[in-house]
Amino acid sequence: MSGPLQNRVTPFGEIVALAARGTMMGNRGGRLHDDHKRLGSRRWASRAWICCELHFKGWHREVMAPRNTYTELFFLDEVTALAAGHRPCFECRRADAKSFAAAFPERDARAARMDEILHAERLAEHHIGTTADLPDGAVWAASGEAYARRRGEVMRWWPEAWQAAAWQDGPARLLTPPAIVTALRNGFKPRWAGERGSIET
Repeated sequence: MSGPLQNRVTPFGEIVALAARGTMMGNRGGRLHDDHKRLGSRRWASRAWICCELHFKGWHREVMAPRNTYTELFFLDEVTALAAGHRPCFECRRADAKSFAAAFPERDARAARMDEILHAERLAEHHIGTTADLPDGAVWAASGEAYARRRGEVMRWWPEAWQAAAWQDGPARLLTPPAIVTALRNGFKPRWAGERGSIET
């Protein structure tokens, strides 16, 4: 198969083919690809959507190989993964996953309970009256673009990086599931990819 694989996740939760590489990996609970490394029609196999390290214990696997039991997905960073509704993995990111669970609305909820809550939120659209009071790392959408604040500065998502953008606070569609927004308010600190340059919107 030529060209990039369809395995990059956007803040909108879409799985797309992009040449840009991600800084984190994850999956949606099972296999979504066929033996030719192409996605089928479904976009998740279970409610367990996780965000993982790119490297763990020296493990190596061919991406989207015929024998793989889950489809490897890639994210620009954890902020992107959270916006799409993925949570930290309890195996390769145990400390982060425990911190996330401690900040979750149902404190110290088990993975299955968090997955239940997050899946219901992923299936719904969420709109807010203003973006002014969102915590850093919460992602919103306007005019087809995704934005978030980092240290109070508004950033716009691009496949390669977050870049500074002008933004007037107001109504928007909230991409990050509300339960994850609460976790961010409660102190969970997601990982960001590097920033470069700036743009005007």
